[in-house]
Amino acid sequence: MRIGVPKEIKIHEYRVGMTPEGVKELVDAHHQVFVQQDAGLGAGFDDAAYLAAGARITSRDELFDDADMIVKVKEPQPEEYELFKHGQVLFTYLHLAADAPQAQALIRKEVTAIAYETVTAIDGALPLLIPMSEVAGRMSVQVAATCLQQANGGRGILLGGVPGVLPGKVMVLGGGVAGTHAAAMALGMGAEVTILDKSLPRLRELATHFAGRVKTVYSTSTAIASLISTADVVIGAVLIPGASAPKLITREMLKTMQPGSVLVDIAIDQGGCFASSHPMTHANPTYVVDGIVHYCVTNIPGAVPRTSTMALTNATLPYIKQLATMGVTRALLENAHLANGLNVYRGEITHPAVAQSLGVRYQPFQDAA
Repeated sequence: MRIGVPKEIKIHEYRVGMTPEGVKELVDAHHQVFVQQDAGLGAGFDDAAYLAAGARITSRDELFDDADMIVKVKEPQPEEYELFKHGQVLFTYLHLAADAPQAQALIRKEVTAIAYETVTAIDGALPLLIPMSEVAGRMSVQVAATCLQQANGGRGILLGGVPGVLPGKVMVLGGGVAGTHAAAMALGMGAEVTILDKSLPRLRELATHFAGRVKTVYSTSTAIASLISTADVVIGAVLIPGASAPKLITREMLKTMQPGSVLVDIAIDQGGCFASSHPMTHANPTYVVDGIVHYCVTNIPGAVPRTSTMALTNATLPYIKQLATMGVTRALLENAHLANGLNVYRGEITHPAVAQSLGVRYQPFQDAA
């Protein structure tokens, strides 16, 4: 198969869809890999490294014209929509539930669009979302600590405190992968951490995992409203695979928070879990509503592109090899977990949660294949 790895064009997105090591694995398996010129520079991988791995360096237009499958990191930007060929395969993070224009473009182009974030594993986990959730969870506390600094509009609080001064309070909404890593980072910085989740089994696991060092609370609107008034940082890490994130913090709740407190919305790719959230970029990452600093960057892991690219390739490469070796239709038919990643096929939305969020008809892949 001919596989294309374009340069990401989202603002301050420095990741790339594949490392040179990943390219070599595919070339050794007798596939052709086209990499757009300078695609990996932001992550520390130059063209020479890709050439040594066996890739062909091309222009953007040549890459889209020649490739059977496009492997990216972020969702296609509007200026990329017309580059896709009818029937071309796209393998990337899509987050279509919060992006109707992109969904319409992929439908119109009849792109076979497979979303990293909805591919599943036998245990129900999301193996291609996990590595970036790990990075985003850890980064969320790092950026929150910076936002808390007085010069950045924050309360002037050191998360870990010092002897004689209480540490900051971090409230994590969602005990999944991102939330767990956020809690671990916050604990490592010395903060007081509370995790809220709707799964009692998960809360028990977290209590054991952190050996009682975090507080666990069953998530209800009453519990959130009660805790938010004393929180210095709130990390939004809720996830409903493929669907829009629920709005857990209302504007009324926001007004009860301490001025200069910080909200970090990891779920912003799926529409965000705060009523006051809207997408931002690394070029302009924060804004203030009712005295509360909001950090709602849609590609948080893009700030650490080398780590993120390596972690992402480790996770995606086995699936890329399967799609390339078996052919897309056969791979999807024989691997139900990979098929769960399929969001668009032959001009139809093939993921139920995405269809529901967009308010369009759901077409099971097996019926369209």
